[in-house]
Amino acid sequence: MTESTRTEPEGFEPFEPPPSTARSAAAAKPQPAGWERATLEKLAFAALNEQRAARRWKTFVRLAWLAFFIALVWIGFSRATPATVKSTAHTAVVEIKGEIAQGADASAEFITAAMKSAFEDEGAKGVVLLINSPGGSPVQAGIVADEIKRMRAKYNKPVYAVVEETCASAAYYIASAADKVFVDKASLVGSIGVLMDGFGFTGVMEKVGVERRLLTSGENKGFLDPFSPVSDAQRAHAQQMLDQIHTQFINVVKAGRGDRLKLQTPGLFSGLFWTGQQAVEIGLADQIGSVDFVARDVIKAEELIDYTRRENVAERLAKRFGAAFADTAVRAMRTAPVLR
Repeated sequence: MTESTRTEPEGFEPFEPPPSTARSAAAAKPQPAGWERATLEKLAFAALNEQRAARRWKTFVRLAWLAFFIALVWIGFSRATPATVKSTAHTAVVEIKGEIAQGADASAEFITAAMKSAFEDEGAKGVVLLINSPGGSPVQAGIVADEIKRMRAKYNKPVYAVVEETCASAAYYIASAADKVFVDKASLVGSIGVLMDGFGFTGVMEKVGVERRLLTSGENKGFLDPFSPVSDAQRAHAQQMLDQIHTQFINVVKAGRGDRLKLQTPGLFSGLFWTGQQAVEIGLADQIGSVDFVARDVIKAEELIDYTRRENVAERLAKRFGAAFADTAVRAMRTAPVLR
């Protein structure tokens, strides 16, 4: 009887082996000779390729970091100065913006270097100090003011200060050394004074039961420590220093402004500040005018060339990765005199 003619009794289904039995039968079939070796070789080559890919990726990452740091170092040795020296007649601009302090964009190092480049350029017919600053370090301001006088005499070129929003304290210290000061009628000008600020936490420490343990060699070594009380003698010493710096500031302003200064103005050297229009009236400024006005109508060289030296990319990255935090902490706790 053939398979096609075989019949089953009524009520019975044809018999089929279960799937597990079929798989067992298939597995029981003989494998080609050497299949274990071929499988092991495939696994070995796959692992080898994976290791090679990992090594290539590590090499790429290391080279990329190396290239990054080389570029960073290269940028670190360069500053944002004019790419080319202009031989045609123009007005040189040096910006003084933000706090005047060591390490800042408006530091004596950056400002004087920019002024030197401007004065040395034969095409620069005059130098404009474009100021927008609330003040800062009297030391940095004094260095810049002295360099203005020296370079102006050496190169025989005029220097003009042009005020945008603010020219206060140390910024005005610098501006007073210029030949003329131009302001906007709404600018804030003046604040001829000195301050030394800080915090005292001794009362709070007593209330919360905290004891300050400061060991020094020298009775005044912890002078102005925010967690220690200030004696009358220490306070008097600090005030004497501030008065001396204030006198230096006043003398610089008087020497720079000369007869234009209305000395009878109440509060002139008290730390008060005035609008640009008032500053012209009392002699702190000479005229209402913008940087374009000065270049066009005073220096007679309408083209403006910026010589300002600015913080480079490397310094910005350094600050982003921690230096900014440390700088902020130091500034918050500092007690050095500030013209502000």
